[in-house]
Order: sequence, then C-alpha cells, then structure tokens
Amino acid sequence: MSDIRTQSLQKPVTVAEYLFRRLHQIGIRSVHGLPGDFNLVALDYVPKAGLKWVGSVNELNAAYAADGYARAKGISALVTTFGVGELSAINGVAGAYSEHVPIVHIVGCPSTISQRNGMLLHHTLGNGDFHVFANMSENISCDVAKLVKPSEIAYQIDHAIRECWIRSRPVYIWLPTDMVEKKIEGARLDTEIDLSEPENDPDREDYVVDVVLRYLHGAKNPVVLVDACAIRHRVTEEVKRFIDKTKLPVFVTPMGKGAFDETSEHYGGVYAGTGSLPEVAKRVEGSDLVLSIGAIKSDFNTAGFSYHTSQLNTIDLHSDHCTVRYSEYPGVAMRGVLRKVTERIDMSKLSITPSPPVENAVAENRDDSQAITQAWFWPRVGEYFQEGDVVVTETGTANFGIWESRFPKGVMGVTQVLWGSIGWSVGAAQGAALAVKDLEQDRRTILFVGDGSFQLTCQEVNTMLKHNLRVTIFLIYNEGYTIERYIHGMDADYNDITRWNYTDIPAVFGAKEGQSQKFVIKTKDELERLLKDKDFNEYKGLQFVELWMPKDDAPRALKLTAEISARNNSRIEDEQ
Repeated sequence: MSDIRTQSLQKPVTVAEYLFRRLHQIGIRSVHGLPGDFNLVALDYVPKAGLKWVGSVNELNAAYAADGYARAKGISALVTTFGVGELSAINGVAGAYSEHVPIVHIVGCPSTISQRNGMLLHHTLGNGDFHVFANMSENISCDVAKLVKPSEIAYQIDHAIRECWIRSRPVYIWLPTDMVEKKIEGARLDTEIDLSEPENDPDREDYVVDVVLRYLHGAKNPVVLVDACAIRHRVTEEVKRFIDKTKLPVFVTPMGKGAFDETSEHYGGVYAGTGSLPEVAKRVEGSDLVLSIGAIKSDFNTAGFSYHTSQLNTIDLHSDHCTVRYSEYPGVAMRGVLRKVTERIDMSKLSITPSPPVENAVAENRDDSQAITQAWFWPRVGEYFQEGDVVVTETGTANFGIWESRFPKGVMGVTQVLWGSIGWSVGAAQGAALAVKDLEQDRRTILFVGDGSFQLTCQEVNTMLKHNLRVTIFLIYNEGYTIERYIHGMDADYNDITRWNYTDIPAVFGAKEGQSQKFVIKTKDELERLLKDKDFNEYKGLQFVELWMPKDDAPRALKLTAEISARNNSRIEDEQ
C-alpha cells in the first residue's frame, strides 16, 4: 500500500541515504564513530553512499579522530548513539567547537513515538526528558537539526552541513530510529549544497579596505601575523597571494604553525609574546602596524597573555568581522578584504623591512651530554621533517617545543592549543592519517605525544593498524605530566604515572608481522642514527619510537609561559 505522503516525491530516498550521500558530496570518505542500538539501521547506509566506516575504540577517541580528519580534509563526520555515546564524545566535540573545526555529529536517538509516550528507555535519565543531551550539545554546535518532520528533513540536513562548513564548527544532527528509513525528496541530491561563503556588503567592504590600505601605506615597518582561524576558515591562499605581492615579513602564532611556508624568505618565525625568540619579539613588538589574520589570543597561544603590541597599531581580520585599531566592522569577513587589499595596494607606498632569518638551531643547542634535551630535540626534528608531512603535537611539551622547529614547505601542523585536552593527539593523528589516505596522498603523519597523554587514548593505535595507516609515533618518555609539573607540583605524586612497556603496544593491539616497527631511543647519537636511516624515513606502516628525555626538562617556551602564568595568578590573588 503506497503512502500518500510520498506519492509526490520525484526521487524518493531514505533519510539515511540522503544524509550519507550529502556527506560524500562534500568530500567526506570515512565516517568515525561507534555503533549503538539507536544508530544501527542508519549505519547500514554508510557503505551504500560510498563511505567507509572507521570504527574507533570509544566515542571520545572517535571525536578526537574526527577532529584530526577535518583538519586534514576540511570537514568530517561522527556517528554516536543517544546519551551514553554522545556524552562520551562531547569533550572531543567541544574541543572542535573551541578550535573552529567542522564536524557533522550525527546522533541516533529513540523513535519519535517512544519520545512522545515518555517511555522509560535505556540510555535515558529515567525522567522522560529525551532532549536533555541535545540541549547539552547546543552550546557546542553552530546548528542543531532534530529530524522529526519528513517534509523538512532534507532542508535541515542541507542547512546543517552548510553551517558546519561556512562557520567551521560542529553541528548536531538528531536522527530518531523511526525517521531513518522515511522517504524524502532525493531530487535535491542532483544539486550539491552551496558551500560558498556569503559575500560582504560591497560598500562596507570597500570602506574597510580603504581604511586598511591607508594604515598599510602609512606604516614604516608593518608585519603580518597569521593565526589559527586563517587555516580553519580557509584563507591561507589569500594570505600567500598577499605576501607574494607585498613581500611583507610574516610571522605565525603557535596555533598558526603551518599556515605559511616557513622556507619563504619572508617568514620570520613564531610570535607568542614573551615566549617568542628575542629577535622575533623585537621585530613584531617594534612594528608600527601588525596586520593580524584569524587571531585567537588565548593564554597558551600568547604565552600567558604576554603580547607587547598595542591595539592602536593593530588591524584584526576575522571570519565574521574586522577591527582596525579600536573600530569594529561587524559582518565584514576577512576573505573579501584580503583579496581587495591585495589587488589595490600601492607598492610604491609600502615600506618593507626584511624578516629575521629562521633556521633549525641544532648545533647551537647541542650540549656535551648524550641526554636528549628539549632544547636540542625540537630543532633536530625540524631537520628530519620532509615536505608535505603532517605533524601532530600533543598538549604539553610537544605543543611548546614545536615552536623551535622550522617546517619544510607544505607541512601541516595539527595542534590543540586552545582546548588542550590531553590525549587528543593520538586520535587526531589517526584521523589526519586516514584523511591523507582518503586523499590518496603519499605523506607521513608524525605524532609527538607525552607518556602521560598517550595513556589516555592509546587504543587508537588499534585503529591505525586496522586501517593500515602510515603513522610514526614519537612517545616522549619523561615519567609523567611535565606540563602540569611546571604549572604546579614539580615533585607531586599526582603528576607521576605508571611505567608501561610502551613499545609492546602495537603487538597488544594486533600488529601483524611487517605492519609495524619499534625503537627505544635513549641518547642523542641513537636518535641521530634513527633520523638519518633511509628505511625509517620511508616506512609505510606504523612506527613506535620510545624517546627518553629528562623528567624535569621542558621547552624554553613552556618554562616561560608557566612563569608568566604563575605571576599573573599571583597578581590576581593579590588584587582580591
């Protein structure tokens, strides 16, 4: 018996098919998540849409992996089940929201009939409130789509995906079990979702461009500072064209590592206030105009809010507004402004001073001992990196140490400086490596993670092996939470961890013969030999390097940031 409600549909398709085909159309090829009884039928449609089911070990890891996948491929998808599954993932999704990473989070939930009748179902709080978990996610999602009316579902899906892409933040799609196989209009699939950004109002944009040009033309030693949102909101090509034309010195923030070619003669290094190298701080803070692109001025990104620049000398370009000195222009996005500034700038009026040279300071930081110090290690791995590498760094010593590594051309930096959830990097490395594989690119994914952080999410090594991903893991063995030690409790037992047999991890998670290799590195000479080894550099599987470093050692920038933060906290307490 035909359903009168679907008779008018030109090309009827199920809701699940429509949703997953839309994900395929926007470039997603792998879907992270875990099965649960409220999403099982929907998951049957994943392969039918040409998508691959990843299958992580837990929902938190899956969310971290979706984050890494989106950073490497542009956008990602995560599927969890109602209540227990989505709440396990919520920390990872919150981190993506914080750091402007677009994830389509699909939650399989109880049927609309069960909800309407207030049934006492598993995975609920037992109070008949089926919206409580969606309400929790509302504040970490730029759109919430509850798919309960078939006539509206196709529009809701398209709108959510567009919002996810344009605003570069997670969206939440609530899929009841009795909606999964409802028929909706599939003819819409013949037209792909319009993912183009809204154009700025021409008059407002032209006014901002004129103001920016006036200050650029009048500056004596302008500099450009590129931050995370230039990457997240996809304006790095506009930045490149602007620098190619103007030849202005360009710096990046810690969150902006990889946003600009660090082999360029115009690249000047990492600026993070007092945490910067002295020559970098002098150059940026001595500038009479800082053109800041996509700034996120968080504590760790600014080394404890230690910028010594004036807003009177700053132009801030963002994805949804621009600020020139103290004047804000809401609704004027940076892409259009950058393009027009590049087109209209008068080079005869531009004052250009060269950037300070940037090299990996290996020899300068090598001491007489065989201990692998933080000061020597990070410049040294800067020499090990190759063009096109994906470099993932964990919250802690790696996030700060990587400032001292100059990247070759085309290296992608993947780091979580703002949210800073320890353990994130292991899942993110899996997601990034899978994105590289889906893109059919021959690139290495290299993970730097501390022993303490690794213990939180080590299970994702299993997923790396499952999908035959090319990942090299440098596990920094320094006996605990070094970043926490420098914040508080250098010798406190709560910053200690139990020693694991780390190099046995691949075997524990089922590594087959020839699928992985492992190393224990305790000295500089051992590391030198490893980093120069041809087979190590070209290996296509999983490599696990247990790297011994002193317990009380930390990168220069971490020590400075900890000192600044301690002083700031002390001053706040004194003021109270």
